Amino acid sequence: MASMSTTALLEQIRSRAGNDNARVATDDDAFDGVHPRLVFEPQSSEAVAPTLAWASSEQLKVQIVGGRSKEAWGVPSGPVDLLFSTACLRSVVEHRHGDLNATVEAGATLASVNTTLAAHRQWLPWDPPWMDRATIGGIVATNDSGPRRHGYGTPRDSIIGVTIARIDGEVAKAGGIVVKNVAGYDLSRLLTGSFGSLGVIITATFKLAPIPSVSRTLIVELSSLEVAEPVVAELASSALTPTALELIYGHGVTNLLVRFESVEEAAAQQATEASIIVGERGACRIVEADDEAALWQRHATHWDTGGTLVKMSCLPSELMETLAWLRDAADASRLELAVAGRGGLGVLDVRLNGSLESQAGLITELRGRFAVGRGSAVIRRGDVALRQMVDVWGSLGDGAKVMRAVKQRFDSRELLNTERGPGGL
Repeated sequence: MASMSTTALLEQIRSRAGNDNARVATDDDAFDGVHPRLVFEPQSSEAVAPTLAWASSEQLKVQIVGGRSKEAWGVPSGPVDLLFSTACLRSVVEHRHGDLNATVEAGATLASVNTTLAAHRQWLPWDPPWMDRATIGGIVATNDSGPRRHGYGTPRDSIIGVTIARIDGEVAKAGGIVVKNVAGYDLSRLLTGSFGSLGVIITATFKLAPIPSVSRTLIVELSSLEVAEPVVAELASSALTPTALELIYGHGVTNLLVRFESVEEAAAQQATEASIIVGERGACRIVEADDEAALWQRHATHWDTGGTLVKMSCLPSELMETLAWLRDAADASRLELAVAGRGGLGVLDVRLNGSLESQAGLITELRGRFAVGRGSAVIRRGDVALRQMVDVWGSLGDGAKVMRAVKQRFDSRELLNTERGPGGL
């Protein structure tokens, strides 16, 4: 933490940034029980690097935020001198619709970007939670995704370029239209999933997808996880091309949502073929238009409901066995369990409610089932006490050493998003 008074720091940052939205933090700026000293919200990208250089010279601890939809993710934050917000950097810098790519500022929300891109029937085909608040920078920093990950992948699969400001004020660019790799790193993908621990994203460039003409969703009601296992496996290995294959479990429900987005004939035909694969093992119903939109809006409430969220990833072939164990372990620990996520990929959000000590024990046991590289259980959202009780990330194996070395190259004094990155970078 800087020893200079808050008033003196405010005067300095205003003189350097031209009074560019710098202020003393209020109680509304607090997160994880931490109260930052200052808030800085640059009005233009040109102010980013000089301000970071100044913060570095004063050894200020800097926390990056955008839409603030993910500030409870990761390790609970330590003291913060400067809360650095990208919320005003929200332009679509350039939409090269003929080449199916676009460059976007970090503070733009996904919803607003897709509204702009829709003028040419193109979009960023992601659907993470809170699209109206989640910013491009935050989505890239966490590599966040939603149901359409099944068909379109994650932001890491779409990003082709990035411009960042390092904590020392150096600006680095990679990929996209201007290619300037930094120290041999694939900077675009390196930043994706780094939780802001390596630099402040100024702009990112992505390859886009055409907006599909129509959508159909097959709702499959099943009697148990055991029945779901072969159904998911057969749908995932079939010639069908769903953009989402969601498994929902909890509160007496075991359902699948299988979405097809294409032209009218293809979407309708594939939804029908999927229902044939399910056969008599489940009750099937196809929805479209307003009913389908309402269905996916209800599905999104899984991420809004209170409780701990754990992102569980494992091999698809081991998913149902793991979920059956989780069901029994949660019941034995008197924990409420609900699951939703990518059934065909083995990536799900597990929601837990109940004693924090029991939750910590269950998460630790779950991690113990996975060999390094074959599965993980990362706390995406949880009470501060829980995130202090049990490691948020779990073991990263030998990869932790590489990550630490990269962090040292980009931020040797550990001033930027301290301990928020993977493994506590």
